[in-house]
Amino acid sequence: MLTIGVEEEYLLVSPATGVPVARAARVLAEAGLHPAVARGEVQRELLQAQLEVATPVCRSLDELGGHLLRLRHGLTDAAEACACRLAACGSAPFTDRLPVPVTPSARYRRMRRDAPALTDEQMINGMHVHVGVPGRTEGVAVLNGLRPWLPVLTALSANSPLWRGKDTGFASWRTVVFGRWPVSGMPPSFTDGADYDRRIHRLVATGLVRDTGQVYWQARLSERYPTVEVRASDVQLRADEAVLLAGLVRALAARVLDPRRSAAVPPAAPELLRTAAWYAARHGVAERLPDPATCTLVPASEAAEALLAAVGPELRADGDLERIEEGLIRMITDETAGLLP
Repeated sequence: MLTIGVEEEYLLVSPATGVPVARAARVLAEAGLHPAVARGEVQRELLQAQLEVATPVCRSLDELGGHLLRLRHGLTDAAEACACRLAACGSAPFTDRLPVPVTPSARYRRMRRDAPALTDEQMINGMHVHVGVPGRTEGVAVLNGLRPWLPVLTALSANSPLWRGKDTGFASWRTVVFGRWPVSGMPPSFTDGADYDRRIHRLVATGLVRDTGQVYWQARLSERYPTVEVRASDVQLRADEAVLLAGLVRALAARVLDPRRSAAVPPAAPELLRTAAWYAARHGVAERLPDPATCTLVPASEAAEALLAAVGPELRADGDLERIEEGLIRMITDETAGLLP
């Protein structure tokens, strides 16, 4: 059973207007006094209206769900003590005319100097799933195997249709906003861990990006931990939906790492994957979804069915199959829910 952990980003908003408020420092200090929140589990983010939580390393989805609920409740209490609310939304539904200031750190100030408008508009919140892997070469194998499934994960997790008081027409506007950074979107394929490290460090050496932390692909290798970090999902409104997505990511990773199951979906052309990611962000599960096996659009129920078929043995081995099936039914429309096996 692969280890798993989740990071979630949240917005701090006014309870009266829903507009982001720059109270991250106050809420972080208040959270530090909360009995349910351990030291280091809450961190600052790019803008002063955002905070991030990080669960401990977990071995089961029950354990993961318990930590997410604990952290959400603790941070909600801290926010309310500071006269604001915690919003688990992928983008800011409402904004003030003035930008939210960046967190006062040297790195974040450099980012704003490099890209002022992009930084000011980075009021988006994601969910990052970390899956433990034996090494970087195995991690690259997982990255390559996950690439065809990332648009499906984006569609299932879409939770950011509103932006600055308007309906964007996109299910995941966060995906569009984040895709404007230089190294973002669908990751390329790599031959092994050495190839991955050589290429990302070359980006830094050329000066095109300041550090490897600005590698914002939807899936990447962690620089600090022996994990693959999957960043394709909006933060989820409900903790159980976050647990479901994390379970799917772990099962996909386990499928790639199992030598008996590693004959994965054939790699798709980069242009197909990029377009599928955009389509998934646009429509979510309201329309058809890209099928990784055929590179065609199929009803949402069929895409969910294909995903379950792909990772069914892994979910069953971990005792998670029934939970994931039920969760997927809730994530798609009532018209298609009955078509799931």
